[in-house]
Amino acid sequence: MAGSLFDQLKKSGLVDDKKAKQIQRQKQQQSKQNKANKAKKGQAVESDAAKLAAQAAAEKAERDRQLNLERQQEQLKKAQQAELIQIIQTHQLKGFEGEQPFNFADDNKVKTLNVNKKTHQQLVAGLVRVARFKDGYALLPEAAVEKVEQRDASVLIPLEVVDDSISEEDKAYYAKFEIPDDLVW
Repeated sequence: MAGSLFDQLKKSGLVDDKKAKQIQRQKQQQSKQNKANKAKKGQAVESDAAKLAAQAAAEKAERDRQLNLERQQEQLKKAQQAELIQIIQTHQLKGFEGEQPFNFADDNKVKTLNVNKKTHQQLVAGLVRVARFKDGYALLPEAAVEKVEQRDASVLIPLEVVDDSISEEDKAYYAKFEIPDDLVW
């Protein structure tokens, strides 16, 4: 029983040469079509996979871009904070301590700094400002205040607003009453 099935069928007389060749041609055509279909299916699968891969790569690139943008903003913020600290350190007044109290409001709490008379006058006139610095306060001259306001105005203690809503008549009336010097609030 050696040989192919066709050979065996020929010998037995069930199939002639013409019929055998026709069956072989059909078998070859079928195998070609199967190969072509497999290639098309493979391309379709590959194209779907390529689309998914491209979409995943685009999403990853977008996430990376967002993370990079956040990092840049954090670095910029840190650089501004470092620059602000350097400005305050280099421009803060030294030797302002004295016996005269200067009261100011910080977060709805009254704070007191004991300063000398000259510094007190500058604080009242607005030539020197108080700024939050580390765990305390620093006094800054007007030139440094402008630089600090450009970077972060929230570290500066707001100036006290003087209420000039009293009319001239009322001022003249109250001027008649003398306030004792020894009156302590």
